[in-house]
Amino acid sequence: MALLRAGGIVALPTETVYGLAADARNAKAVARIYAAKGRPGFNPLIVHVVDLAAAEQLVIVGATARALAARFWPGPLTLVLPAREGNGIVPIVAAGLPTLAVRVPAHPVMQAILSRIGQPLAAPSANASGAISPTTAAHVAASLGDRVPLIIDDGATPGGLESTIVAVDGDWVTLLRPGAIAADRLGVVTDAAAFPGSAGQGVTAPGQLASHYAPRQPVRLNAESAAANEFLVGFGSVRGDVTLSATGDLGEAAAALFAALHIAQASGAVVIAVAPIPEIGVGVAINDRLRRAAYRRSADPRR
Repeated sequence: MALLRAGGIVALPTETVYGLAADARNAKAVARIYAAKGRPGFNPLIVHVVDLAAAEQLVIVGATARALAARFWPGPLTLVLPAREGNGIVPIVAAGLPTLAVRVPAHPVMQAILSRIGQPLAAPSANASGAISPTTAAHVAASLGDRVPLIIDDGATPGGLESTIVAVDGDWVTLLRPGAIAADRLGVVTDAAAFPGSAGQGVTAPGQLASHYAPRQPVRLNAESAAANEFLVGFGSVRGDVTLSATGDLGEAAAALFAALHIAQASGAVVIAVAPIPEIGVGVAINDRLRRAAYRRSADPRR
């Protein structure tokens, strides 16, 4: 708590993945997030708050957004809403946009910290920018090392996938990033999750970069079997070196996805192959992460 109040950064668990938290009203603290992750400045952050009342101090919450919040908060839903003037959130958090991404997390550790600190916390995933998201404290340490001074270890995160992000404009709900809550549960009217340009054009929420959630090795999707130089991540009837769900349970697969990719990355295999995942329910979010992990990267292949 003292470290956050002093403008430091802390890695801590949420119900989705581990986040790298800082006081969202402290410019130097938020800058430490971007520096530790190597995150581009055009990529906005999610602000975590303790409840809807706290969110209303930061953003303008209309009737549709309020209904979504009432149903899904606390939980893995992020709402992108018009920023309230004079909310105190430093501009770099929103990457210069007139909107702000806000979420009320359900994890008891994050809730306890938000309650005690009494400040909104900016908290992207606690990993190097573009790399595999962390679902354990060990993943955080392996990715960020001494760039993060404190990691709060509460075991593996239960959800395993980042929050669903939607923009709400009046009654119009736009999907910006599929996630832990399937879009058909939200009344989403359109899908804006297409890959934007690598220079940041069209990035209005976290997780929209074409190459993201990526291991060091190339990733081959829809693999029914593995070649000699490949590590196979299985699902259902396709049994792999690790298997996301032997029974074909998409919820189990979502929780296991990033841990499996970390294991595959550490295997030393030349290529990571991943079994087909049905494009239904939370499978949409799983496939979104896998397509971005497999996207051809023109820069550093480790990122």
